[in-house]
Amino acid sequence: MGLRLRKKLLPDTPYLTGQMLIAMPGMSDPRFTRSVIYICAHGPEGAMGLVVNRVFNAVDFVELADQMGLETDASWPHLPVFFGGPVETERGFVLHSTDFIRDGTLVVDDEVALTATLDILRAMGEQRGPRKGLLALGYAGWGPGQLDAEIQANGWLTAPAEPSLLFDPEVEHKWERAIATLGIHPAMLSAEAGHA
Repeated sequence: MGLRLRKKLLPDTPYLTGQMLIAMPGMSDPRFTRSVIYICAHGPEGAMGLVVNRVFNAVDFVELADQMGLETDASWPHLPVFFGGPVETERGFVLHSTDFIRDGTLVVDDEVALTATLDILRAMGEQRGPRKGLLALGYAGWGPGQLDAEIQANGWLTAPAEPSLLFDPEVEHKWERAIATLGIHPAMLSAEAGHA
């Protein structure tokens, strides 16, 4: 991935690991317009996160598992596959509840973990995986200082992550709901960066 993911974030760091990024109305990058991103890792080396409100309509979980060589059957759930971001879009990641921890799992906080192995896909298909989960292809990545600069340029709002929002399969209004967690109505936001 290029970014070394730490196994557990130390509390009270100045970084945004475990937080949500919410695209501002003036987001200039069309890949992130009205995006909600969960930050899985953020440190001096950069940041990595998954978009949690964009679904690939062309493929679902069972079709993807078949393409990856997993043996599926009629009992496997037809879950959506999310667009996690524009980096390494052929690579799969599962953002999930911490009731499923295996070798290679990154525990982000007490409620959310990230796993990128075939074992978790198999477990999800056989319905013995995590209680809550979201499968994404690709991720959003930032180099050192890049995310901080984008936030200062009025590209993103930050908010505490709420697992009920992250794992909700209803994506159509997730951006508005994420903003509402801050007590803000989207119409109140300006697309312009302000300077005092």
